Amino acid sequence: MKPRPWLAAALGAGCLILLAPDTAMSATTQARKRADIPAEYRWDFTPIYADWAAWERGLAELESKMDAFAARQGTLARGAQSVLDAYRAYDDIGRLQYLVYRYPQLQRDVDMADQQVAARFQRVGAVFARFDAATAWFTPELLKIPEPTMREWIAATPGLAPYRFPILDQYRRQAHVLDEAGERLLALAGPLDRAPGRIYQELSTTDIVFPTVTLADGASVKLTPAAYHALLEKATRQDDRAAAAAAFVGNYGKTVHTYAAVYEALLQRDWYLAQARRFGSTLEAALHADAIPTAVVETLIEATRAGTAPLRRYLRLRKRMLGLASYHLYDGFVPLVRSERSYPYETARELTLAALAPLGEDYLARYRRFVAGGRIDVYESEGKRSGAYSAGVYGVGPYQLLNHNDTLDAVFTFAHEGGHAMHTVLSHEHQPFVTSDYTIFVAEVASTTNERFLLEHMMARESDPRERFLLLQHAVDQIVGTFYTQVMFADFELQAHRLVEQGKAVTPEVLDAIYLGLLKDWYGDAVEIDDFYARTWARIPHFFNSPYYVYQYATCFASSAQLFAAMTGGDEASRRAATTRYLELLASGGNDHPMEQLKKAGVDLTRRETLQAVIDQLDALVARMEDEAARLR
Repeated sequence: MKPRPWLAAALGAGCLILLAPDTAMSATTQARKRADIPAEYRWDFTPIYADWAAWERGLAELESKMDAFAARQGTLARGAQSVLDAYRAYDDIGRLQYLVYRYPQLQRDVDMADQQVAARFQRVGAVFARFDAATAWFTPELLKIPEPTMREWIAATPGLAPYRFPILDQYRRQAHVLDEAGERLLALAGPLDRAPGRIYQELSTTDIVFPTVTLADGASVKLTPAAYHALLEKATRQDDRAAAAAAFVGNYGKTVHTYAAVYEALLQRDWYLAQARRFGSTLEAALHADAIPTAVVETLIEATRAGTAPLRRYLRLRKRMLGLASYHLYDGFVPLVRSERSYPYETARELTLAALAPLGEDYLARYRRFVAGGRIDVYESEGKRSGAYSAGVYGVGPYQLLNHNDTLDAVFTFAHEGGHAMHTVLSHEHQPFVTSDYTIFVAEVASTTNERFLLEHMMARESDPRERFLLLQHAVDQIVGTFYTQVMFADFELQAHRLVEQGKAVTPEVLDAIYLGLLKDWYGDAVEIDDFYARTWARIPHFFNSPYYVYQYATCFASSAQLFAAMTGGDEASRRAATTRYLELLASGGNDHPMEQLKKAGVDLTRRETLQAVIDQLDALVARMEDEAARLR
């Protein structure tokens, strides 16, 4: 069966956890009342449902179709038509799932205080959970049909052609599928599987007490996450930054034994599920669904560890420009150059459209339709969630959340999310429903490619050394945050999971030692590593909510770097061919395994050279920064 549509909710910049300031997501502009924002800058929900009454009818229809689908148990062996009818019925359910899920989810995100919407959203989750348990029979029953027989049915039944890849992929996974009773037990355990993430959420948001720090001038600041980032960015005294970092990161040490117990529960859960499905490791289990070799992650970590020299070069440049005797992680928030230039939303939109001209008029025409109004929630408002994301609604189109605050980062966030939106548009246009969802493994390719087009467009038209430096710094910070930091996180996750696989203890001291060792290995002598940063693992939501996820940011970034180089280098014919391959990648949805999709586009992530290209790119960008810094002086 195809992935559930609510998994796509995570796609977008909002799910990327960086240990650097993200001004586009922590805007200092005053939040306004939603009713005061013109309609063209707010979401229009009516293309999904006209009103809540229509949504209630949709939910009732969904439950009816789910009951009817469950009644198909025992019918698949009757022949090709029974299999086809089941897949078509599941597609009908999937289309409805998009609608009944997105309608409350999107409205919740623009008014987190509305408890009626929150309650409706919870109802959807409960319905989906019941469906998972009630349909656990499907895959085991399908796999009782011999694969040669299924291939014959597919060949003789034109209606099954769109389902060929997902059906045969079930046979690839067959060794790790349990019998009906086993699958039902694992499905029933779903709420328990989600328990570590829920406990972490409450511990880190609801129950956490943020510390207060007194600065050198006597001012007291309560260090909420937004206030902490703002202080590190604006504080001119290094001792104030040091005090804030020690208080904020050290605050997690007050409950570190609880964090460690929650994380150990998650690690044990992952190892239990891997063993239940007969995998040799948690990494193998996490990668199997998308047919990703474990060597991809292991090589990614190895190659990036060996390529930290440009990262250290950048940190030494920061140290020199800030005039610091010693450089610490908390100094990474201080701007090297400040600018008063403003980028209103309309400017961001026009810059992005102009930058993406090399992708062709067909692409631009679709993009103009998307940004015309009603599909992008632009500005911060009271009760709206922070961050940014793009959320697909099959049959309707993508919806994009922003919190635009007229900064340079906000321009790149707009371009980034536009990449996700157009990936969704092209996938949904060109693929049948069953293969319309692209995998997370390729999700960040389109978004980071858009950002690279925007960077080069803005650099080409910018002559002010200060603004050029800021653009280059943005590009460098993206590589540091999207590639290096995420690979370091992946390194931590792999080491932590191997603890339980080897029967070793998971204690705060053990986790602290792993994370502190990584910081010292990756940053070397370019940074003075303060001991309190050992507790950073406790404040990374991805570790607790989505294990073995973050490495995909790095692989997507490496892929987009190679694709961009092919689309902008060489002769005109080779550029056109590369662009065609790229657009075909975006239109391919989930019709093949993601590694194969990328190979068709010209990217082979099994080759170390693909990863080395990002490392070389960072080195070249830092060299350009050094040149621009000399002009500034």
